[in-house]
Amino acid sequence: MKPSIEQIVNQLALKREGRPEEGYWQDFLCEFHHRQRKQAVTGSRYSAMISQFSSWFGSLGPSKWAYGTGVAYAALTVGFILTPRSVERENLPSSPVKYQVVPAPGLPLEQLDRLDLSPSTQGNIGEQIF
Repeated sequence: MKPSIEQIVNQLALKREGRPEEGYWQDFLCEFHHRQRKQAVTGSRYSAMISQFSSWFGSLGPSKWAYGTGVAYAALTVGFILTPRSVERENLPSSPVKYQVVPAPGLPLEQLDRLDLSPSTQGNIGEQIF
């Protein structure tokens, strides 16, 4: 619905008459700045620390990165060298080895005995029927 010209004129007249009281904008700015400072102090400690850390890394040159890498490599090497090497080992009791082959129960040994595994039959293709 479009407003009529009379409604628009009435609205503009109300706008001209409706002005904030004296000092409203000064109070508004003081309150706004107070809230802004409070938010900056309380809520952004973590973000301020991250921004400082990122700016510190951004200011490092290539030579400082190389020095840092060398120091980290040296620290890692020293840590690797200084770690203890001795490991406690348990002496388990030894048991003699039995060389006797015991067939598993239930295997058809007769069929295995009938297989021809001589060197002359190696490499032949086909099945043996039992």
